[in-house]
Amino acid sequence: MVGKVVKRPQLHLVAPKLPKGFGQAAAEERVVTPHASPDKVQAFLPSNIFAGVKIDPKTLVKKLDADSRSIVSAVKGEEEKVPLSKKEKMKLRKERWLQKIEDIKLAKKLQKAEMKRKATPVVGDMNPLMEALPELSDLVTISKFCKQPKIQVKKMVTNFTQMKSAQKRKVLEDDVAQFHKMLSNPLYKASPLTVIGEHLSKRLKQEKEGEPL
Repeated sequence: MVGKVVKRPQLHLVAPKLPKGFGQAAAEERVVTPHASPDKVQAFLPSNIFAGVKIDPKTLVKKLDADSRSIVSAVKGEEEKVPLSKKEKMKLRKERWLQKIEDIKLAKKLQKAEMKRKATPVVGDMNPLMEALPELSDLVTISKFCKQPKIQVKKMVTNFTQMKSAQKRKVLEDDVAQFHKMLSNPLYKASPLTVIGEHLSKRLKQEKEGEPL
């Protein structure tokens, strides 16, 4: 008994069919006469290839700044890389590792100190306050500059014999003005002896205490 032959599926796409005459027209366009004479080729090419192109002369003139004209500006900012030996590279790598280790140790130390300050039950973390407050030495220097000069108060001379002429004149004028004021006082007019006694007792008391008259 003979089995049926199974058709295999096509694994490629069918090429598209072009219309008739399309390939022939394209081939005719691409055909170039190989035995064309130089005169015919020269006649085919234009005499001036820039014919019809409009170029403004101002666009052709350009002024370069000093940085653009300088040759140094081309390599400006570029540092020359010096080739390092293997020993120097190892040394630099070791220094970088040591620096990283020191940074890690410092960070752990600061973290430990901060945890210790936070664990303090009463005071708490006083480090921000200490950083905000000024140093004692700064306050001492500021207070030295801010001290006000002492004002020297001249002692008033109470003894009439030791006074200068201007002071004596002023004392006499004050006494005369006070005498006229006392005469116009109604209490003096009512009982002059009582007012004079009070004035004398007050004057004696001021002299004993050393107060100005």
